[in-house]
Amino acid sequence: MRAGVGATLASLGGLAGLWIVAAGLTADATVLPQPWALVRPFLTALASGELPYHLGHTLLRVAWAFALAMSIGCLLGLVMGRSERVNQWLDPWLVVFLNLPALVLIVLCYLWIGLTEAAAIAAVTLNKIPNVTTVIREGARALSPDLDAMAGVYRMRWQDRLRHVVLPQLAPYMAAAARSGIAVVWKIVLVVEFLGRSSGVGFKIHLYFQLFDVPMVLVYAFSFIAVMLVVEWVVLQPWERRVRRWRLA
Repeated sequence: MRAGVGATLASLGGLAGLWIVAAGLTADATVLPQPWALVRPFLTALASGELPYHLGHTLLRVAWAFALAMSIGCLLGLVMGRSERVNQWLDPWLVVFLNLPALVLIVLCYLWIGLTEAAAIAAVTLNKIPNVTTVIREGARALSPDLDAMAGVYRMRWQDRLRHVVLPQLAPYMAAAARSGIAVVWKIVLVVEFLGRSSGVGFKIHLYFQLFDVPMVLVYAFSFIAVMLVVEWVVLQPWERRVRRWRLA
């Protein structure tokens, strides 16, 4: 555990070192400022309340889109993996949405629904559902027929079968879908905010892009990245290790 933390810190330190060297070679703070040059604008944005306000709006959109995409994607993936007939009907739809560019879907949602919060969350959710569905479908196809037969012999209710037989086997696939999903969702949320929202980290990045204010763009970007890294290390990675323990036992 300590070795893993040390390697992570060393890797981040190397990244910071490359940043310092690149900023020194550039020698232009308006293009690439040194890391310590971001401290003052960060504290100013934090003290004014703007950074927490916009960061909170973005995190709320990420949470809604992630929850909806995981719920719908897990349900579709389970049904498609267990029923070949359903899979034959829905697989063409899945292929279409997997290959539909995220930007096109975002623009269409804004055109059809309007520049609303519902359109923003719908665009992000629709972009992520196909990925979750694909992962869970493969997990559903890999379910043990022996355990399924055992559940039939003991005449388990469908609720008990889902809880004690299906979900434990699907848990590693759900963890993988969640880890990849959260990374994709927050990136798409920033694009959605960049294009059509009046709040959020993406909106502020768009604003400072127009002003060519590189330090403030980096302040908002790295603030959100830091929050998502905390979610990854504190929530997702421990959960993934926990759901994989039974396979290693």
